[in-house]
Amino acid sequence: MTPGPDAPQNIYDDPAFFAGYAALREAESGLNAVLEQPAFARLLPASLAGLRILDLGCGFGDFARTARAQGAASVLAVDVSAKMLAAARERTEDSAIRYEQSSIETVAIGEGAFDLVVSSLALHYVADYPAVVRRIAAALAPGGRFAFSVEHPMCTALGGSQWQRDAEGRRLHWRVDRYGEEGPRQTQWFVDGVIKHHRTTETYVGTLIAAGLVLARLDEPGPVPEALASRPDLEQERRRPPFLLIAADRPK
Repeated sequence: MTPGPDAPQNIYDDPAFFAGYAALREAESGLNAVLEQPAFARLLPASLAGLRILDLGCGFGDFARTARAQGAASVLAVDVSAKMLAAARERTEDSAIRYEQSSIETVAIGEGAFDLVVSSLALHYVADYPAVVRRIAAALAPGGRFAFSVEHPMCTALGGSQWQRDAEGRRLHWRVDRYGEEGPRQTQWFVDGVIKHHRTTETYVGTLIAAGLVLARLDEPGPVPEALASRPDLEQERRRPPFLLIAADRPK
């Protein structure tokens, strides 16, 4: 399950992983549906009309189709997983959406070619975050925006479930350790050996600034009252932030 030191991870093409992930998304029972996606919408420009968009880690192509429905001029939707892209193409009938199989690290992108670059819950799989940010900064047109979400560093620090429980299995508190020690973490999610790269909030933000981008928004979303009303189990997500969302702009 572990890729070589220079190979991008492609866990989504593992049959067992893909089956588990697809079932989660189809049921819309994961935290991305009730927490991450509503918050991600707040990172975006007020209007997507006429924008040239790059979607890194596009998955099933949901954002690409939504963006086109809101008037985006074109979307280049990139994913390393052949299984994810096959599902995306099956769900899409739009010549202005182009799907490309490539890793985030190696996709060919032209300088100033995009008005908006998005990445939803994918960059924590990337080992060389600074190199990716530099490429994205160059790919943005002046005034363009880079919006992304990742698992919160409080969640990636140890990897896996970090709830400390009592003898009856009740959650006592969320454990955080090795926070300043950046690098890969192996965890279990549908299958063993899933690798996510831990980095601090300081690194996520500071790297954007070092690449010449201007921080526009930072969110650590929790469940809104409407979600809590229908799913009281989400109350536990107020005890630690599951996601970190950031938007940064290239100056005009």
